[in-house]
Amino acid sequence: MKVDYHVHLEEGPYSLGWLNRTAEALRPFFCTAKQTHSREWLDAFFPQLAERLRNGAFSAEWLDLYRLRAKQVGLAAVGVVDHLYRFREYKAYYEAHLHLAGDQLGGLQRRWLEQVCVTSLDDFVTFVEGQKQRWAEDGIELKVGIELDYFPGGEAVLADVTGAYPWDYCIGSVHFLQGWGFDNPDTRERFQQTDLYMLYGRYFSLVEQAVSSRLFDVVAHPDSLKAFGYRPDEAALLSYYQRIARALKETGTATEINTGLLYRYPVREMCPSLRFLEILAQNGVAVTTSSDAHFPDQVGHHLDEARELLKRAGFRTIAVFDRRRREQVDLF
Repeated sequence: MKVDYHVHLEEGPYSLGWLNRTAEALRPFFCTAKQTHSREWLDAFFPQLAERLRNGAFSAEWLDLYRLRAKQVGLAAVGVVDHLYRFREYKAYYEAHLHLAGDQLGGLQRRWLEQVCVTSLDDFVTFVEGQKQRWAEDGIELKVGIELDYFPGGEAVLADVTGAYPWDYCIGSVHFLQGWGFDNPDTRERFQQTDLYMLYGRYFSLVEQAVSSRLFDVVAHPDSLKAFGYRPDEAALLSYYQRIARALKETGTATEINTGLLYRYPVREMCPSLRFLEILAQNGVAVTTSSDAHFPDQVGHHLDEARELLKRAGFRTIAVFDRRRREQVDLF
């Protein structure tokens, strides 16, 4: 069974780069190679982009492109999630835990939060739930999930979110260390200013706390700190891999193989690494498959390679979810 359980409808910030990337995502669905780069082509294509911007991400027309892509790559199920920081109801949660002081990092992150926290969680859940039947008629299961940033001390807020909606699954993730969003390319120079061994120790300790909270069905991209290629020798990380694997097994929490770092970040490697996957398999940890797509043309991206990597690591099944109940299905 081929599934993609980590797909986003929109992200921001809404830069010209984001606009260009949105146009690139639309182009395969509305243009052929012979039609491109003429005035006539642009006159015909521009209304499609304008409609996308006018309707926003929670539109059947936009989600239909994800469905079409899912059919093209042979997916049986797609899980749509969005980051909690997208939703105005939980802006205060991030204001309480992010570094938002008056220095350079604080100013950058405050602007980022203002730019991406623009929609409503109710609207997101209602929209995706309302599209499930349309996908089912096309032979694809559409799942709805949420990606929750874990901060120590924030457990009560996250517990309220996990219990408030009919989620198919809840993803926990670590994107911030001591308030620093380490996967933001505008802040990557901080890696050069910090001892990597200490940094990775803090990171894996936080991932372990997230797992141990038992709030999540899946803990996402468990070694994503490597996104920009800054990492110590992997031999120094094996004890952390073991700790995370044991915690996942003991709590009955799944993780994922996430291809997003392979095609979206300089490290050009799946997450987790092959060695990490081998340790997860040896400990009997459940794993699902995810592209971390942020645009429809990325749905299912590199999942065939991910499935082969799972087999190489020793996995024979993958996890699937429905209303927070997990089952194992054959990988082959």
